[in-house]
Amino acid sequence: MGAFPFSAIVGQDEMKRALLIAAVEPRIGGVMVFGDRGTGKSTAARALANLLPPMDVVAGCRFNCDPKGAKCSHGGNGKIDRMAVPFVDLPLGATEDRVTGALDIERALVAGEKAFEPGLLAKANRGFLYIDEINLLEDHLVDLLLDAAASGENVVERESMSVRHDARFVLIGSGNPEEGELRPQLLDRFGLSVDVKTPQKLEDRIEIMRRCDAHERDPMSFRSKWQRKERKVLQQIAAGHALLGQIAVPDATLADAAQLCMAVGADGLRGELTLIRAARALAALEGETAVGRSHLRAVAPLALRHRLRRNVLDETGPATRIERAMAELWD
Repeated sequence: MGAFPFSAIVGQDEMKRALLIAAVEPRIGGVMVFGDRGTGKSTAARALANLLPPMDVVAGCRFNCDPKGAKCSHGGNGKIDRMAVPFVDLPLGATEDRVTGALDIERALVAGEKAFEPGLLAKANRGFLYIDEINLLEDHLVDLLLDAAASGENVVERESMSVRHDARFVLIGSGNPEEGELRPQLLDRFGLSVDVKTPQKLEDRIEIMRRCDAHERDPMSFRSKWQRKERKVLQQIAAGHALLGQIAVPDATLADAAQLCMAVGADGLRGELTLIRAARALAALEGETAVGRSHLRAVAPLALRHRLRRNVLDETGPATRIERAMAELWD
């Protein structure tokens, strides 16, 4: 049937903004989407990956090496090929070998050769790695994925074999809080966090049904109808990539970010760093030349809501606490 168009998704503006920011600035460290079932979490992630243009890869390389990077050392033939941006699903039952890669047993037995069989991290390189129900995934696998996402590398050392390869991907996790929460120290390492709710406006629910039905009946015609808006989103991402390195971050904005993190009690410095990176990516998406308070306001709930300590004396949610702190500091 094909992926649902990203620009045709009704509402869920915060989730779409987080995904666009992660597409422009992969160093954000991934996006965690918690919310009700059937609210378009996986649909939005797949739609964004499908929207991006094909990428150049070294022909014959199983690690999606970039021809513009260092010389491929993974068996590529030096020629250039094109492929769709990878979108890899990680099943809950995956083993560590399946994720990181392992010794190719067949070649070892048949040819007596030690060879590496790439895992899901290799397949996701330069693309997206999606984990549904990530809160049910074993903690050691989540640790492994977050380490790879942060370092951009996957290192495998076993059976007297040592392999190192690029693993640069946008990690997207989704889950239902009713089925269990991620450990706080793991959740904190995700760059952005989004809370997705079931739409409560009647007109939104009607429009969702209308668009889903149209897509199911005639996918090609539906995608053609949204092609112009899809191109605009793609142009916005490309322009954001080009601008990102030129966006200025004034000292006053750095001070605003630090004061906000102190005011809400965010642990560590990861909150400030992510807040600035996300604000800069948003500024790039909007075609701005410098990061200001408006950008911090827009991304602060995304960057900080999952980093706040629980306050038993304050029953308001994290987003409300952040909004209240921004109002006290800046209004």
